[in-house]
Amino acid sequence: MAGPAAALSVPADVVYGTGRIDASGRLPDQAITSALGWREGDRLTLTASPGVVTARRDPRGMVTVRARGCLAIPAVLRRRCGLRAGDRVLLAAVPGQDMLAAYSFAVVDQALRAHGVFPHAPGGQP
Repeated sequence: MAGPAAALSVPADVVYGTGRIDASGRLPDQAITSALGWREGDRLTLTASPGVVTARRDPRGMVTVRARGCLAIPAVLRRRCGLRAGDRVLLAAVPGQDMLAAYSFAVVDQALRAHGVFPHAPGGQP
């Protein structure tokens, strides 16, 4: 009989990847933008919350997809959500919703710890 973990699987409607934000706020990941069908010049609307930037294709968007599927996150949004040059992010693309989310690894770490994935070190922080 399979345990509870065997029942969990990665949703087929989400494509995952990782990336690193460069000094100009660019997040290159052609595989993810290709999975979404995004092309150079497509316009995007970006929103930010602590540790997360979300992009959706929008003909009225203020940001465009750059060459080779590169997404540039404006400095004001990077500051708002606490992302800095060199930060690694988990990318989650949902083609059916034409949406991409970039989660800082700090947010991913918090989610894992909230689910008790990591044991607490004696006398340490959770």
